[in-house]
Amino acid sequence: MLSGKKILLGISAGIAAYKTASLVRLLVKSGAEVRVVMTPDAKSFVTPLTLSTLTNHPVLSSFTDTDEDHAVWNNHVTLGLWADFFVLAPATANTLAKMAQGASDNFLLATYLSLKCPVYFAPAMDLDMHAHPATQASFARLQSYGNIMIPAEHGELASGLVGQGRMAEPENIMAFIEHDLRSKAPLNGQHYLITAGPTFELIDPVRYIGNFSSGKMGYALANRAAELGAKVTLVSGPTKDLSLHPEILKIDVITGTEMFDAVSSVFDSCHVAVLCAAVADFKPKEQSDQKIKNKTEDWTLSLKPTRDIAQTLGERKADQCLVGFALETQDGLAQAKMKLKKKNLDIIVLNSLGDKGVAFGADTNKITIVESNGTHSTYPVKLKTEVAADVIDFIIQKHHA
Repeated sequence: MLSGKKILLGISAGIAAYKTASLVRLLVKSGAEVRVVMTPDAKSFVTPLTLSTLTNHPVLSSFTDTDEDHAVWNNHVTLGLWADFFVLAPATANTLAKMAQGASDNFLLATYLSLKCPVYFAPAMDLDMHAHPATQASFARLQSYGNIMIPAEHGELASGLVGQGRMAEPENIMAFIEHDLRSKAPLNGQHYLITAGPTFELIDPVRYIGNFSSGKMGYALANRAAELGAKVTLVSGPTKDLSLHPEILKIDVITGTEMFDAVSSVFDSCHVAVLCAAVADFKPKEQSDQKIKNKTEDWTLSLKPTRDIAQTLGERKADQCLVGFALETQDGLAQAKMKLKKKNLDIIVLNSLGDKGVAFGADTNKITIVESNGTHSTYPVKLKTEVAADVIDFIIQKHHA
């Protein structure tokens, strides 16, 4: 859930600040981009050098820095707009009270007041400070603003006492945020089955029938669904060097038969199936166990149709949303509508192959989304990651409303 997220970590002046180095490492390891803001006094507990080394970004604690004898303005508004969410850890009683009152006497507080994103705070203080009515009032007011508290833990405190007030451990902060994000994700609880890439139908051990599909579109769809909280099973034909969200279950296949078997084993448990793979339409009637030798005379290769995965699933589906893809070189819209009806699809996505910048292996695509009632929406040429967002958002709008 944190991969690709832009996380702003705020650090206030408490002894628990020493744990933030571990927290930063966990966030970075999860694939997040992290930047740090500190209160001036927090630098007494953990050095900016340590944190800037771990994040690969400068640590900010004041409105100006000196660069080659010139003052450089640190823009708290821009920083606040950059973040996907803000985590204040440790959150001291002093800083929380100022946040609750809207005070802005340091760079961290000014940044907080400029945020447009969700805010998490992890209190860290002695047990009596934690229990004091004034502190509890700060907690309540901040939560009334929509800020999210990561509860303090019970344990040994810096004072030597034992009680409530210990900042949650970095691993627990991570788990809390991931659980919260997942529970609020639009596709939480949904299982998406997505196919991608080509299939290869073997002629002999070294030759095959295939196509030019790169798999980029299918992988972009899988990544988008996972980012929005779905459980994703990706059944992929042969592809090269495509990045994948770490929580996606990938099943590698080569032939159309292998793809059919893999899809069939998962289909009944999914809520949405997006069939983006370019499955070969034909395969050799006979496959040689040995390499076929060169011949001087003509050689005829006999083919037979492969099993139509989309049509088979269309006949079998219960209440799943079934999405197909079509690539046509002529009469595209009419052909797509015919396939949608014939295969009992809910949606079909018509790919373009005639527009500038759109081709097999390209990073861009142009689509028309056709619904079962015949209505359609055409989109301009976009990056495939943006096309994936359009398709998944369309499915959410029509089938998860």
